[in-house]
Amino acid sequence: MKKILALGLIVLGLIAHAQVNRFYYDYKYISDSTNKADVKSDMMLLDIDKNGSKYYSREKFVSDSTMKADITKQMKGGFGGSINIKRNMKPGMIYTSVTKTYPDYKVSLSEKIGQTNYKIEEDQKPEWKILPDKQKIGDYNAQKATTTFGGREWIAWFSTDIPFQDGPYKFYGLPGLIVKLEDKTGSHIMTLVGNKKTEASTDEELKLQGVMTFGINDKDIEVSKKQFRKAWKDYQADPTKDMKQRMSTLPAGAVVKMKNADGKDIDMNEMYRNMEKSAKLEIQKNNNRIEPELFK
Repeated sequence: MKKILALGLIVLGLIAHAQVNRFYYDYKYISDSTNKADVKSDMMLLDIDKNGSKYYSREKFVSDSTMKADITKQMKGGFGGSINIKRNMKPGMIYTSVTKTYPDYKVSLSEKIGQTNYKIEEDQKPEWKILPDKQKIGDYNAQKATTTFGGREWIAWFSTDIPFQDGPYKFYGLPGLIVKLEDKTGSHIMTLVGNKKTEASTDEELKLQGVMTFGINDKDIEVSKKQFRKAWKDYQADPTKDMKQRMSTLPAGAVVKMKNADGKDIDMNEMYRNMEKSAKLEIQKNNNRIEPELFK
């Protein structure tokens, strides 16, 4: 969507930092089950500290950071009541993130539907069957384990060389870090490719210098899995519903300007038509979710 959204709601916050162990996972996935030759990839980060872990997309973090740095620059230069959010940069495609707290391993998923972010508490945990099979995964000695979770059968390789009982996405509970994880169809494969000590990307830091704008980094709405499934069905029926509701809450005098790929102004009705068309195409092509039970 090469559009410019001019908005006037800005909220400032703070940046928080903490020392963490950061693990880099090469995530390869097939989003469209009817086109298995189209294998997408993203670099996912698993940040682990003494309080828990956070799993999220590096590309999404970087694209959000770039956008917000541009907003900060506009703020310093004066913006006359509006901010231009440029959509001509390569966006991060994976909005999903997972947090776990230690030592209870309380797991929550952050997932986006349309313009709304949801937080879903996980009420199940992976039940592992540890097998005798062993092999080298990168630099690490690893052992095989299997589980059924989220509507898929999974194969994990964990290494006791790395003393964290954690792993990518919602997976944890093995006697070592999961260094490779894949479902039995080969649609979703996460492989550890590196790690380092760094500073955490906490929820506040993810806002980059505290900049929050309408439609970006909104607070997650906490819902149950049942409520999330209903929201998903509602979105499939009308992908523009959330945006229309958000537009109706803008303060008097707020200006929204949308442009097409050629830079020409478009009216709101055309914007909604384009949004619905794009969303329905995305739903059709993104039919092979990592956790299909959540999108039933």
